[in-house]
Amino acid sequence: MVGASSLQPRLLSSFVGDRFVQSQRPLHQLFRCNPGNKHVSMQLSRTFSGLTNLLFNRRNLEGLPNSKRKRLRPGKLSPCRPVPGHILRPSYVTSKKPPGIVSGPEVHDEKGIECMRNSGRLAAQVLEYAGTLVKPGIKTDEIDEAVHQMIIDNGAYPSPLGYGGFPKSVCTSVNECICHGIPDSRPLEDGDIINIDVTVYLNGYHGDTSATFFCGDVDDKARKLVEVTKECLDKAISICAPGVEFKKIGKTIHDHADKHRYGVVRMFVGHGVGRVFHADPVILHYRNNDGGHMVLNQTFTIEPMLTIGSINPIMWDDNWTVVTEDGSLSAQFEHTILITENGAEILTQC
Repeated sequence: MVGASSLQPRLLSSFVGDRFVQSQRPLHQLFRCNPGNKHVSMQLSRTFSGLTNLLFNRRNLEGLPNSKRKRLRPGKLSPCRPVPGHILRPSYVTSKKPPGIVSGPEVHDEKGIECMRNSGRLAAQVLEYAGTLVKPGIKTDEIDEAVHQMIIDNGAYPSPLGYGGFPKSVCTSVNECICHGIPDSRPLEDGDIINIDVTVYLNGYHGDTSATFFCGDVDDKARKLVEVTKECLDKAISICAPGVEFKKIGKTIHDHADKHRYGVVRMFVGHGVGRVFHADPVILHYRNNDGGHMVLNQTFTIEPMLTIGSINPIMWDDNWTVVTEDGSLSAQFEHTILITENGAEILTQC
């Protein structure tokens, strides 16, 4: 969690939600959620509390846009969508056991690499299609319905569905929602931004990707946030290769975000992905001193989340939806990558 030599927490995967962490300690010892507002906060000693406030809460209200945008509110959920019986399901769906981050990296042989390419390609195609649906008036539940149908039509399983009780097939995170937004009856509005996070389970392998899309006429401040977030992902991928230390990913992202005065969300991380949804390594998107380096044929995600204002997350009562404390905009992009002899191959692109 927080140690004397490094202040970074061992954090939540970008889809693990509030249930699972890369730690042997029980979750309630690591995080505190205040009843009512579900404010997620770290359990820290007094020794570190002042410095942590400086590091974690350094964003101020000066950078927030002047906007008439209303804060996000929960809509109504439709019933869970069925998946045909012949489609292979991840073990966490049939076992009903709560999943977590599995120890050990995802390193593949030639057959596994080909399977990862197939699942990654399908995830990218689904995400691209989902992006074409984004327009004022469409409900996020309608996006979920379309995504769900495309995934099962291709013989795959929508990985989020049933993961730790998640009720839908895709995450739709609108405006100040950092991640894990549950598709519901809320229609998108002109000027919204929306992150769509797609993961498919095809032939025993997960492909995981996300992007933030513009809905209608989006203002310049929101556009800039989205553009810089994408640049952070691209720059991070460009430095990946066998032997490179994982901590260089966080430094690359954090340096670029700092140039534009954006906050980097620390509570949610990238992760190994492949035969399991979440595995080692934990990918921190901010400056850190973690050990570990990349190895040939390894697959993992990089998925930076940037904010205009506060990086502090608040969790809704659904125990999934995470929004910024001050209602400021957040954007995210994600790719699954494969470490190759010459660098990194993006698996989640069409």
